[in-house]
Amino acid sequence: MIFRLWRCLPISNKELLINEEIREKELRVIGADGSQLGIMSSAQAMKIAIEKNLDLVQIAPQAKPPVCKIMDYGKYRFEQAKREKDNRKNQKIVDIKEVRLSLNIDTHDFETKLNHALKFITKGDKVKVSIRFRGREMGHPELGYDIMKRFSTACAEVAVIEKPAKLEGRNMLMFLAPKPVK
Repeated sequence: MIFRLWRCLPISNKELLINEEIREKELRVIGADGSQLGIMSSAQAMKIAIEKNLDLVQIAPQAKPPVCKIMDYGKYRFEQAKREKDNRKNQKIVDIKEVRLSLNIDTHDFETKLNHALKFITKGDKVKVSIRFRGREMGHPELGYDIMKRFSTACAEVAVIEKPAKLEGRNMLMFLAPKPVK
């Protein structure tokens, strides 16, 4: 009795009920090898789990009757943590890089900013292209749209427009994302 109590406390989880935490009268029990053992009382299921030196884990509490499985809960949690770690390792974190243009940008400056954006996009990052309007420049938003259009057509080989150019206050913003790999 003391061994069972010690075993379930340090590895218990809020999501799944194990061993003595299961308070249902009748349970549908699945064996350690995946075979159906049928519907039985929780005391009977607990007795079978103790004989096999394994844990009784409630895997589907919403079912009628609740479904429990006989398994090594510590091993299950270890494998679950390992899978989550592998999934996190394989994820690609996409950063958003910003390229700021001005309304009266010269050709060489434009090409330099374009090369930076292309470098970011080929690395797999998204690019936020922004133009800040100052003073009387607010009277000519069409010039900003022209620059944004020129920038997006120059990036068209490697990028798609995720969010088209839009004037928000004194800023015009456009988002570019890498083209999906086919």
